[in-house]
Amino acid sequence: QVQLVESGGGLVQAGDSLKLSCAASGRTFNTYAMGWFRQAPGKEREFVCAIIKSGSSSYCSDSAKGRFTISRDNAKNMMYLQMDNLKPEDTAVYHCAADQVLHNIVVINPAYWGQGTQVTVSS
Repeated sequence: QVQLVESGGGLVQAGDSLKLSCAASGRTFNTYAMGWFRQAPGKEREFVCAIIKSGSSSYCSDSAKGRFTISRDNAKNMMYLQMDNLKPEDTAVYHCAADQVLHNIVVINPAYWGQGTQVTVSS
């Protein structure tokens, strides 16, 4: 069982940066691929970024590529999403996700996910 708690969301202006954090419980953090997905009001969930168990490789959606950076610290059971040059269309609730298979995060069918943190970007 993995429990995930997100933090770091807030209200920012277009062009600003935010860093989201995800704290994971348990001693087996490094056996899980991790990632982020988001959901805006009235829209489908959207994959953002994912990172493999070791942290040596990651994958982001086209909308996130070049602006968002995912990272993890296995010693601290933490994962991060650095978001730069934010746009109003990035406004959503961002959820942290964990699964032993990275593909399940990419297709937004993870075994575990958190309650989310709200990110609002004003124009």
